[in-house]
Amino acid sequence: MNAQAFDRRTLLRAGTSAFFGALVARALSPGRAFAADPTPAARPAKAQAVVLLWLNGGPSHIDTFDPKPGRATGGPFKAIASRAPSLKLCEHLPLLAERGDKLAVLRSMSSKEGNHSRAQYFVHTGYAPNPTIVHPSLGGWASARLGDPKSELPAFVSIGGASFGAGFLGVQNGPFVLQKAGPPPADVTLPQGVDRERFGRRLAALDAMDARFAQSTGDAKVEGRRQVYGKAVRLMDSPKIDAFDLSGESAATLAKYGDTDFGRGCLVARRLVERGVKFIEVVLDGWDTHQNDFDRTQKLMATLDPAFAALLDDLGERGRLRSTLVACLGEFGRTPKINASEGRDHWPGAWSAVLAGAGVRGGTVHGATDDDGAKVVGPPTGVPDLLATMATLAGLDPAHTEMTPVGRPISVTDMGSPIRAIMA
Repeated sequence: MNAQAFDRRTLLRAGTSAFFGALVARALSPGRAFAADPTPAARPAKAQAVVLLWLNGGPSHIDTFDPKPGRATGGPFKAIASRAPSLKLCEHLPLLAERGDKLAVLRSMSSKEGNHSRAQYFVHTGYAPNPTIVHPSLGGWASARLGDPKSELPAFVSIGGASFGAGFLGVQNGPFVLQKAGPPPADVTLPQGVDRERFGRRLAALDAMDARFAQSTGDAKVEGRRQVYGKAVRLMDSPKIDAFDLSGESAATLAKYGDTDFGRGCLVARRLVERGVKFIEVVLDGWDTHQNDFDRTQKLMATLDPAFAALLDDLGERGRLRSTLVACLGEFGRTPKINASEGRDHWPGAWSAVLAGAGVRGGTVHGATDDDGAKVVGPPTGVPDLLATMATLAGLDPAHTEMTPVGRPISVTDMGSPIRAIMA
């Protein structure tokens, strides 16, 4: 729309439903750059949705998924058998142990990134941080390549904290952030004193200003912002927004997930999967256990165990587990050596990740660490390989490449190869 032609009479007409609908449709237009690509993926998707349970801070692999009982490095926790003959887990993960036949535990994860911010970026994007470019997270790729631009719900949702965004794929493919699960998102209803007509006029004025700015500057990011506004309006109007509202869930269901913020986040994730959201990340913070590792990790496992187990059960009972990939990991592991503060420090050289659900060979253990959990025995599993596995199961070609705004080709993963041994 030409900004000069946007006069007072046009503003007044903007309140009509026809104009409002047209404006939203325009804002929801996929645009020219980095929209969902209808080109077939490298292989059929087994996962229609991905749920990432993000253990922020870096969990101790030795105290969770790769126990070393009886060793000086092993700490006080015991190992317990699971339903998978080759898999033992920490005693404080009893519910997951009962579901060991559904899990693929990668015990050979290894990277060189031991700084929190760099490692978190690396594990989300598959690339080491680079000052010349911001890489998309896997959730950003899922939004751009697999998301429906006309969907009423965001393709990428982050619960309990902000995930990494979509980088050069644009803000329109970044995460919708829900800081706290349970109530509906904030600001999804019109404020007091603003009716639908007035809201329509405000949107029209914003559209006019964006058009003028885009015309005068040539800034390609304007289209991305327009898509974000359109998605926000679509969400406000959608009956599917009830996916975020847990007020109708029974006390028994909430208790099954542990009735914690993280548990409620996992329950919201299940509801979002049922409504077609492609990528959901649920954050459980607190794993940076330099001090008092064992007490803190035990409490964190008491939160993780019921939520993760209930998510698997609910997805399975609803026939969704075979089409939903669930991943659980953090940015690195923690030192085998127990420090003077009864804690463990950063240890990127050897750690664990867990996959379950769509296309995953349950009841498997991939790779191993030595007796102390210090080194990977045999070939290490790189972060790009893990992301290539997740991407492939979701129907993304790990080698698919997009050109950045500065003309640099970037693929979904940095030379990652899917781990076929854990794929069904």
